[in-house]
Amino acid sequence: MKRWWLATALVAVVAGATRLGAAAIMVDSNLGMYQRVGGISGNLNSIGSDTLNNLMAFWVEGFAKHYPNVKIQVEGKGSTTAPPALISGTSQLGPMSRPMKASEIDAFEKKYGYKPTAIGVALDALGVYVNKDNPIQSLSIEQVDGIFSSTRACGGQNIARWDQLGLAGEWAQPVSLYGRNSASGTYGYFKEHALCKGDYKGTVKEQPGSATVIEGVTNDRYAIGYSGMGYLTAGVRLVPIAPQGSTKTYEATADNVYAGTYPLSRYLYIYVNKAPGQPLDPLVKQFILYVLSQEGQEVVVKDGFVPLVKDIVDVELKKLE
Repeated sequence: MKRWWLATALVAVVAGATRLGAAAIMVDSNLGMYQRVGGISGNLNSIGSDTLNNLMAFWVEGFAKHYPNVKIQVEGKGSTTAPPALISGTSQLGPMSRPMKASEIDAFEKKYGYKPTAIGVALDALGVYVNKDNPIQSLSIEQVDGIFSSTRACGGQNIARWDQLGLAGEWAQPVSLYGRNSASGTYGYFKEHALCKGDYKGTVKEQPGSATVIEGVTNDRYAIGYSGMGYLTAGVRLVPIAPQGSTKTYEATADNVYAGTYPLSRYLYIYVNKAPGQPLDPLVKQFILYVLSQEGQEVVVKDGFVPLVKDIVDVELKKLE
């Protein structure tokens, strides 16, 4: 599976400036601190991803400390809601937990004559969660596919009970499935990368938000679900995953996200409307600069996701020019 964000420079940075993993995640000290500027005022709307909902709220709170008169309203009902809101102009910030689809980009370009700009703002490991008491040690992508998919395009066998995965005794029970609804970018990403673009089983209990997936798995002893790594709580456990065709498992850690070895690693984005050769709206630009600053990336760590390193941030900043 292609880890398209990886670059030689990034590997070098991870080896030096940021030592992550089991230890506390540290923000790259080479990132610049946010510098407040004058003349910034107004209102912004953010419509999009539920996965980024908490992140956006934290960023808005931090940004308000620099600009107390700026008002930013955040609505997180799923990544699918971001493109039409940007196209219609009802939002200026479009958080998404997946890249825009070609059809969404085409619709934007049809109206404006240019493509939307995707700003990578954080990294995430889409986690497979079980109840904290569940003893399962690991799963392969083929097994995850067999659990969640009716078509099993990854080549796995149908799995409907925990004893099919080697659990015995009280765990010889049917598997209870929790997932996101189709408006979610997480739903789409999991479908593409964990189900090899196959179909979900009709028994998946579709939830409106990431937190409700975790709540379901917490309260349902025999449940399994998927959600971003930032939603980990004491009631659930992240299961190490083996990539398709491999027996080596990887935990959902920052090290494995950076290295590209965890098979469900992804970027989180904020899409903006920026005409080529034209300056970005000053308020939008300053918010993105805040998000990509050391202060903004500390918020990423606070919310349980993986911060960007300077080499990635430098690439993202060039998109604002």
